[in-house]
Amino acid sequence: MVGEFRVLNTYTVSDRYPFPRIQETLTQLSKAKYITSMDALRAFHQNLLMPKAKRLLRIITHCGIYYYLRIPFGIKNAPSHYQRMINTIFPTELSEEWLIIYIDDSIICSDSWSLHLERFARVLHKVSEVNMKISLKKCNFGFEDFKASGHIVSVLSLGIDKNKVPAVLLKPIPHNKKEMMSFLGFFSYYRKHLKEFAILAKSLYRICDQQTVFEMTQERIKAYGKIRKALTESPLLLMPYWNIRFIL
Repeated sequence: MVGEFRVLNTYTVSDRYPFPRIQETLTQLSKAKYITSMDALRAFHQNLLMPKAKRLLRIITHCGIYYYLRIPFGIKNAPSHYQRMINTIFPTELSEEWLIIYIDDSIICSDSWSLHLERFARVLHKVSEVNMKISLKKCNFGFEDFKASGHIVSVLSLGIDKNKVPAVLLKPIPHNKKEMMSFLGFFSYYRKHLKEFAILAKSLYRICDQQTVFEMTQERIKAYGKIRKALTESPLLLMPYWNIRFIL
């Protein structure tokens, strides 16, 4: 169940706890031969609320007033709180850079099967210690490639998850600045795969400026079309060989 917390969120002081950078995480995975991904079961609901927080999260019905006992989905700082909590549970594993955690998604990576089993056991032991629940149907154990954060990650390459593409291409051309920023935000996420993205998107970013009138000229419509086409033709990015010399 997701509540309507927009009013409460406007009065909530933002928790600026940092999240892992997706692109750095994907690069980190390139060093792995075996990957296991795990997903926490209803992650936020596994955290109890403090008494003073419960008073702000009331549900008023004709049958009476009810209170949330656990963190609901939709609260402004819930992701930051969960990320901080999970980072304190696995400080050593995260510092050794073989465990990656983005909110409720955890990824274990190793370059040998025996080491992978050892690391997997370490994580499961801590999961059991803190009584964390894992969603088995969303887990992938010991894979050499898998889907992560809208990408297909393998030992050799990094590609875009093509299942994400059709829905985006069906959307109509943006009619205002908000729609254009949403379009650019999605494509910017995959900019490493899109040749000359910065050049193509320059004119589109310009009309999102507050001082600029939104107008889709022929030049901008052409740039918009080229960016969409680039997504369908996006190449696989080969992972670097870290054990050889780089020439810059």
